[in-house]
Amino acid sequence: MLKALGIFQRATAEHLWRMLRPGDRHDRCTRDTLNELKEQGKVRVETRLESNQQLWVLTERGHKEAKQLLPGNVRVSALRKLEYDDGEPVTGEGFDEHAAAVTMTAAVLTGAGFGTPLSWQTEIGHKLPYGYTQYADLTMRAPDAGVPAMLLEVDRVNEPVDVLVDKVRRYTEWFELLAPKADKVKAQAARHDGAAVHDFRLWSRIYQATGREGYVPVAFVFTGKTKAQRASRMRRLEQAARSYFAGTKYAGGGITAVDYHQAVPVVVTELERITADPAGAAGKVWRRLGRDEWQTLGEALDNPNGDRLYAVQWEQARRRKAEREAAEREARRPVCTNCGAKFTDERWQYLLGRGRSWGDRTDELCGPCQGEHFAYLEAEQDARRRREEAAARAAAEPPETRSRGVFGIRRRR
Repeated sequence: MLKALGIFQRATAEHLWRMLRPGDRHDRCTRDTLNELKEQGKVRVETRLESNQQLWVLTERGHKEAKQLLPGNVRVSALRKLEYDDGEPVTGEGFDEHAAAVTMTAAVLTGAGFGTPLSWQTEIGHKLPYGYTQYADLTMRAPDAGVPAMLLEVDRVNEPVDVLVDKVRRYTEWFELLAPKADKVKAQAARHDGAAVHDFRLWSRIYQATGREGYVPVAFVFTGKTKAQRASRMRRLEQAARSYFAGTKYAGGGITAVDYHQAVPVVVTELERITADPAGAAGKVWRRLGRDEWQTLGEALDNPNGDRLYAVQWEQARRRKAEREAAEREARRPVCTNCGAKFTDERWQYLLGRGRSWGDRTDELCGPCQGEHFAYLEAEQDARRRREEAAARAAAEPPETRSRGVFGIRRRR
């Protein structure tokens, strides 16, 4: 509890209950613990909210202990010092409704299993070259829950939608910043090679790889006003920020997969929707901009129409191309002019390699017919040779031998 207050500075018993003891049916145990810490001089009530909930903060003693308990890489929030007027303690200023929504967002996500209080940091700056720093309301790191990093913006439906679009734009600009000493030429070339470009980017030095295509996801958590107003705000944000989250289609016929490697995954939800769902933030309370259905956070961040679909469609396209080329090649396969059979691959390849001999009729014959043709020619040649040999022998016999009859009797003239 001291750690949580050290990170979030101010919280109600409900915030701490949802964050630290989500299995409890109510916040009684949390309130008892806070009262015990109060007796030890480690926490105090700063004020009472309009909802009649007490707002708790650390005392100086509790702040020092929280610093010792928190890891060195976790930023401790500033101490809310107790002020006095004429010797009387001054009641703290009312808890800003936006700050309350930010703490509640962290509480409901932590309670749903997205990390621990140590998984969160508030108001983390992302400095841009032109001097502007984009601060994230919350930064979540919950790799065990499948979300190595996520930036969250809490919106109470009280600013123009253009302000939200500008946040997405500035996050995109920050994600595209090169890391110090990165090779600009190689980085430019890597833009055309999927995820390879991220190795040259600054964000990959600060945040853990997402495990999915694209930049670190950005979540907008809406709360307040009416359900219709929140829904309208989501639609307007979706329309105006499409160029930053939509990705680009992969090239190729029959390919519908989307390249998300240089896009910002943007998901939206509502605090009211989360708290009403029995599964809380672990339920189907998230919507990925560009999709219609409400999904779990893991489903919303996943890219079923991204690289996995591309790999399937590319293989299908490769197979279709191979089948088409095979059919075209088969249509060009020569046919034997004698028997009508198609040439075998070996026969066709032999002719292609040797080159066609124009005027050679045997080039138009398949292998068997060519063999029969050569066998016929050879038989004819052999018969002709035998006839010629017989004629030569007959011509070489003496006249007397030639004039004798069948039984060797000399014929009378």
